[in-house]
Amino acid sequence: MRSSCSARCWNSLRQAPKPRFYSGVQQQPPPWRPVSALDEWVERQIRPISLRQLTFFGRTLTEPRLISSANYVRTELPTRLAHRLRDIQQLPYVVVANPHLSLVYELYYKAFERSRVIPEIRSLDDNDRFCDVLREMLKEHLVVIPNLAMGVLECQGLVPPEEMDQFMNTLLRARISRRVIAEQHLALTETFNSPWHFPDSHERTDMNADFIGEVFLKCKAKEVVERCGRVAQDLMRQTSQSTQLPAINVQGHLGATFPYILSHLEYIVGELLRNSVQAVIEKYQNSSQVPPPIDVLICETPQHVILRISDQGGGIPREILPYLWSFSKGPRTQARLENLGQVPAMAATMQELKGSERKHDRAAWHEGSLDSLTSRPPNLRLGMGLPMSRVYAEYWAGSLELHSLEGYGVDAFLQISKLGNKNEQVTTRAAIDAV
Repeated sequence: MRSSCSARCWNSLRQAPKPRFYSGVQQQPPPWRPVSALDEWVERQIRPISLRQLTFFGRTLTEPRLISSANYVRTELPTRLAHRLRDIQQLPYVVVANPHLSLVYELYYKAFERSRVIPEIRSLDDNDRFCDVLREMLKEHLVVIPNLAMGVLECQGLVPPEEMDQFMNTLLRARISRRVIAEQHLALTETFNSPWHFPDSHERTDMNADFIGEVFLKCKAKEVVERCGRVAQDLMRQTSQSTQLPAINVQGHLGATFPYILSHLEYIVGELLRNSVQAVIEKYQNSSQVPPPIDVLICETPQHVILRISDQGGGIPREILPYLWSFSKGPRTQARLENLGQVPAMAATMQELKGSERKHDRAAWHEGSLDSLTSRPPNLRLGMGLPMSRVYAEYWAGSLELHSLEGYGVDAFLQISKLGNKNEQVTTRAAIDAV
């Protein structure tokens, strides 16, 4: 029933506005006049931000600044949702009628309708009520990623795979953008309400001095690699029969530091290391030879930090290589669908693989919205790790590339913008008229 109901809702939104009649003459509304709330919001420009802007804005946190942050999120969320709703409307009807994609559309439209009518934030009490709405939305939308992935896989053959991959990349990048601005505002509100925030208080702890909201100002590449490496090894120790795990060696510019959102970097590095550890274990599981180490080289330049992760796990199988970055095609579609069906909600963070553990660099008082989310079995392969990692990497104007040497191993290259001055890479415009 949900599918047909959603389909009718979606179809009604796609229909042209009813013509008007004046003195018996049919007249269409002027083309510049919005014909619906969605059209009005689609006409608005998205206002992207950078890590540097988030940092400077949150460094000196006052009540007017917090309220200004709330109103930015209040207007930006429905704008970004409207553009993605229009993207979904432009898909063929048979695709949007898919129950998984229909559910995503319902969630987005509900969030759009709810957020666009929130009145201007004028006080701290208004902001507290707004934050409650944000938390509820973030929780409700945890089901988006697995449903998007299943819907895209089930619609193979209905739309060219290149178009579906572009659609998926756009929606995932936009999802990250909405969560970034919402979580940043929630974190700033939490900071503002903390007892140590006020000048006459001495309760602030140095452990959290390096965070401004969700932005970690001193993200040290070496520490992130070592921490993610330990997690990858622990996960493989739980799910593998192998008694020997490959060591992870870190070399290069070990002091390289840069501002970043820690959960994004941990996800990318964690996925890359997990893939490498698993590949090495599978290649040497029946061998008495000690598995070769995974080498991580950190290279710092004036504008970038580059990580090269090299393993000797035999390389990527030839039949999988062409589909490495695709969400919608590949030889293991059925297995991916079955595994995704076991994951009702997904945050796309490394934390969800570790259950209820807290982030490494947070004190007990600071618990971001990503810390207590749903967990999923670490051995459940969803086929989304690499393409999702590339989405995260490109979001802050970075890049992720893989080079496979068949029979030997893989080199992964992750480039990160070191200065934090690059705007989030979000698709800013959708067509005004749905086709």
